[in-house]
Amino acid sequence: MKKTIFIALFVTMLTGLFSGCSSTSSGNSDKASKQIPELTGKWKQTNSKSSDTYQAATINNDTIEIYWVSDNGDTKSLYWAGSFTAPTTADEPYTWDSENDHSKTENAMLASSDDTKTMTYQDGVLSYEVFALGTTTKVKLEKQ
Repeated sequence: MKKTIFIALFVTMLTGLFSGCSSTSSGNSDKASKQIPELTGKWKQTNSKSSDTYQAATINNDTIEIYWVSDNGDTKSLYWAGSFTAPTTADEPYTWDSENDHSKTENAMLASSDDTKTMTYQDGVLSYEVFALGTTTKVKLEKQ
C-alpha cells in the first residue's frame, strides 16, 4: 500500500516535471567584468510546467541536496545528496561531478542511485540530468 502511494506521488511529480520546458538566459558577454559565481544558497527549478511540482536544491559549503517538491511545498522527497565543489574562476560553463552520499540517499525511495551526477552552472542557471521511468530530462534551476 505504501509503495503504491509513493509510486503515484512519484508519477504525479514527474508529470509536472517533464510536461514542458522553458529557457532562461542572461546575455552578459563581458568576460572581463565577470566574478567568480557564489553558488551557495537555495535554488528552484525554472523549467517545470507545474507551479506546485518542481525540484529545489540547497548548496551549503561542500554539499548539495536536491528534493522533489510537490503540494505547493508541503511535500519534499530527497532526490540527491552529494558533494559540491565551488568554482575558483569566473569561467563558464562551470561543471563538477557531485558524488552521491549514499548514507543519505539509500533509504529515500525517490532518490537517485547514481554514484555521481554531473552538475553545470552557466549564465545563472544550475542544470543536471534526471532519469526516471525511462525518460531523461535536463532540470534547470535558478538561485532564489
